[in-house]
Amino acid sequence: MSFNISAWSIRSPIPTIVLFLVLTLAGLVAFPFLGIDENPNIDIPSVNVTVIQPGADPSELESQVTKRVEDAVAGLGNIDEITSTITDGSSLTQINFVLGTNSDRATNDVRNAISQIRQDLPQDINEPIVQRLDVATGGPVVTYAVASQNRSTAELSNLVDQTISRALLVVQGVSQVNRIGGVDQEIRVDLDPTRLQADGLTVNQVNDQIRAFNINLPGGRSNLGGSEQTIRTVGSAPSVQALQNYEITLPKGGFVPLSSLGSVTDGTAEPRRLARLNN
Repeated sequence: MSFNISAWSIRSPIPTIVLFLVLTLAGLVAFPFLGIDENPNIDIPSVNVTVIQPGADPSELESQVTKRVEDAVAGLGNIDEITSTITDGSSLTQINFVLGTNSDRATNDVRNAISQIRQDLPQDINEPIVQRLDVATGGPVVTYAVASQNRSTAELSNLVDQTISRALLVVQGVSQVNRIGGVDQEIRVDLDPTRLQADGLTVNQVNDQIRAFNINLPGGRSNLGGSEQTIRTVGSAPSVQALQNYEITLPKGGFVPLSSLGSVTDGTAEPRRLARLNN
């Protein structure tokens, strides 16, 4: 004997109406507690590789950076698509894997592939950034504006970077703090073309010597008092004054201080982004 739900509901409407009202009431009670997420936490197996080379031309980046990055990751398994975007001084390569690929493993594979070709990339690039595409945290959650009538732009930027950002990062749930606008500290070396020509120097020669001077390298190991100590070769200038007094080697022999070839000042980089508050 089969049980017909429709026929039973028609013969006994009261239980059906009561059940409908109970389910409706339960839905109305539960609706305000439903979570709303603009960017749901979807695991998309996509990895971005960002390489910054200040001042580089897009065509130069394409041949010396982007193509080598694409060739390095092309041999990885489960790749669906590779897309690269090149702008002045920046190369972004997005590697999309087949759905179902473990994102953490894909990110590690891409990171290992990039580390293997790091020595083949130009030496003056910033360290390549390899990061997984995270949809849930794809944008800022809270944006604050910091303004002051008594502090300069450089002082206000330093306050945000050294004090405010560090205080926010220790708050539970905060993963990243970015400053938009302001300025970044920069040691500027403005060379005098006339003096360079008189000494037989080029800008690239001075630049290479300054870069070689401001570098920290491992220097090996030594045994001291029965224990092994690590040695490091520290070459960075401790102050602007030390950089001004750094001796530049001339092509024909001899040395001249860097300050005699131009001015060395502790300033700020050229602003590339602007933040507005109330217009």
